[in-house]
Amino acid sequence: MEKSLKSISINNGLILGLILSVITVLAYAVNLDLFTKWWLGIILFLIAFGLGIYSSIQIKKQLGGFISFKQAFSSYFITIAIGTLISTIVGIIIFTFVDPEAAKYLNEQILIMTKETMENFGASQEIIQQSLMEAEKTDNFSLASQLKAYISRLVFYSILGLIAALIVKKNDPNAE
Repeated sequence: MEKSLKSISINNGLILGLILSVITVLAYAVNLDLFTKWWLGIILFLIAFGLGIYSSIQIKKQLGGFISFKQAFSSYFITIAIGTLISTIVGIIIFTFVDPEAAKYLNEQILIMTKETMENFGASQEIIQQSLMEAEKTDNFSLASQLKAYISRLVFYSILGLIAALIVKKNDPNAE
């Protein structure tokens, strides 16, 4: 990939990281309970996925309307990897160094939501108790958990990126 194409992807990744980080900081500042809302996760996902696809389309335009699968996926992946890494670092800073009490609070909220969800699905008290005991052992906001979540997100976004690259790619019929 040409240097200018990589720089477009890097710039889009930095923009994505800024957007995701601002949303994270705002959610932290306004109301910690926002981190437990499913719709916030959907919004963050759509922003990241959308900007990844936008990066591929932007490079396709730069290349005169043609882009290989490799170029489309690479531009998407670079954007996603950089943007979500920046957001993950911001989360680590907030929940590990700035306010570990916020992480404890959110872990408790997650346990409450887990219990309520299991009750709504009709799980027995024995199964609920067993599940909650296991869940209490997990710190969703520890450094290790956040790094694992980053890697899991990268895998998930990469699978979607492969599909997006198939859709965005357009081979030049005049190329050999």
